[in-house]
Amino acid sequence: MNKEQKDVYILGIESSCDETAAAVVKNGREVLSNIISSQIVIHRKFGGVVPEIASRKHIENIMPVIDEALSQAGVGMEQIDAVAVTYGPGLVGALLVGLSAAKALAWATDKPLIGVNHLEGHVFANFLADSELKPPFMALVVSGGHTALLKVTGYNSFELLGQTRDDAAGEAFDKIARVMGLPYPGGPEIERLALGGNDHAIDFPVARLDKPYEFSFSGLKSAVINYLHNQQQAGREVNRSDVAASFQRAVVDALVKEAVHAMQHTGYNKIVLAGGVSANKTLQNTLAQAMQGIGAQLVHPTPILCTDNAVMIACRGYFMYQGGSFSPLDLNANPSLKLG
Repeated sequence: MNKEQKDVYILGIESSCDETAAAVVKNGREVLSNIISSQIVIHRKFGGVVPEIASRKHIENIMPVIDEALSQAGVGMEQIDAVAVTYGPGLVGALLVGLSAAKALAWATDKPLIGVNHLEGHVFANFLADSELKPPFMALVVSGGHTALLKVTGYNSFELLGQTRDDAAGEAFDKIARVMGLPYPGGPEIERLALGGNDHAIDFPVARLDKPYEFSFSGLKSAVINYLHNQQQAGREVNRSDVAASFQRAVVDALVKEAVHAMQHTGYNKIVLAGGVSANKTLQNTLAQAMQGIGAQLVHPTPILCTDNAVMIACRGYFMYQGGSFSPLDLNANPSLKLG
């Protein structure tokens, strides 16, 4: 019986930042377990992720999380067909913990090792959201470290159209949240604050770039910081909800504009959202309306699969397994791994 005829069980492991996660996925679409140990409470007091602390917590949590994923799935390592693990991008110390555990398991059980690009994993989370999803389609990746438009031309082939020239959208959200005194993680806090604000109260600038499919958020970030500073210097009260809503609108408008342009240029009729910022409801709703206006469809993951998780790593690993894309046991972490 070949790989296409039998059920394929992939163990996924993710430790690129501050979530220690493991999951078992069957045939690339059926989630049997999804275990996540979050460090948000630990890092909140520091206003962001402290790499050394993150690495130490991963070391404590990695094996219990993997054991729980296998137990909840009701499978043993003898039933696992391959071990898929994030090897980049991310924090190098954090990546090494998950990667070391995956390599040890793969070696001890004589299973294939599959090194997964974390960002491709985020894209593939959408295969769990739409059982009919298949290439080709467009992907808008929006996370704390990356903002990019990607053509998914096949299950294992991609073409990067463009990306941010400076700050990623999620990074801008976190920085503005920090300036406004909001707790970590900043993106969801900005979104909550924006619910009570007027998104046209302040006309923050959106960068106009000479190259299509690219983004820039550093100027917007500076404009918001300067606005807050000027209001404070003048002794004027700041409507924080209006600031959050107007800032969020500027980010979303920039993302949606380039996404629409890419869809019209390629003729694709489906786009997926990927990355932590894909959980933002304003982005989801605005992009969905824009896609409807051009006869296209938006797919986005459930909230739990928008954040870092191992389900997406196992899903991506399944398609790499089917393509025979395996990694050597000396695979090293690549904190600067590129998308596409």
